[in-house]
Amino acid sequence: MKVIEKFLSINGEGLRSGELAVFIRFQGCNLRCPYCDTKYSYINPKYQELEVEEIIDYIKSTNVYNVTLTGGEPLIQPDVDKLINELSNLGYRVELETNGSVDISKYVGLNGVSFTLDYKGPSSLMEDKMNLENYKYLGKNDVVKFVCGSDLDLLKAKEIILKYHLNEYTNPFISPMFGEIELEKIVDFMKDNNLNGVRLQLQIHKIIWDKDKRGV
Repeated sequence: MKVIEKFLSINGEGLRSGELAVFIRFQGCNLRCPYCDTKYSYINPKYQELEVEEIIDYIKSTNVYNVTLTGGEPLIQPDVDKLINELSNLGYRVELETNGSVDISKYVGLNGVSFTLDYKGPSSLMEDKMNLENYKYLGKNDVVKFVCGSDLDLLKAKEIILKYHLNEYTNPFISPMFGEIELEKIVDFMKDNNLNGVRLQLQIHKIIWDKDKRGV
């Protein structure tokens, strides 16, 4: 498997924000969002080729039970099925950060596995790639993340949340595009539209460290 970086830090976002987690970041993505903050995962990427067993040995060495699989897009990696199943069988709490375009159905119901599923709005230029069938597989331990940098993104987030009732059975997060939108505007939008069950999410790793720092 092609691994861009592996490191121990805290979760900067999601339901386990602030908790220790082991991060495995994979090479490659099938989307090209202009605001992507991990372009190094697919533009002239420098990666290690690791066997599933080597990744698991590294995770075991940290003595941390939260594992975040991210990218790029982890679900397009060869052998990712084997890795996820092994981690599930070993009792790890696995968070799959996926871009919303890849079918997640085969991973539903695995012990300890949860999803942070992106919805790519108008600013992404990738909205037509979203797999909306994924929503029927989500539950109370999963997140749908709307990266918002404009009024159009906020309006689309509201539309999708209400259309699919995401605030009733899952956890919709509005995640501001760093430096592109005022946080107060998002709060006002949430108030004006009565977005109960929706959370404003700040990427705390970009508050603690420089926004471009890797391995954190």
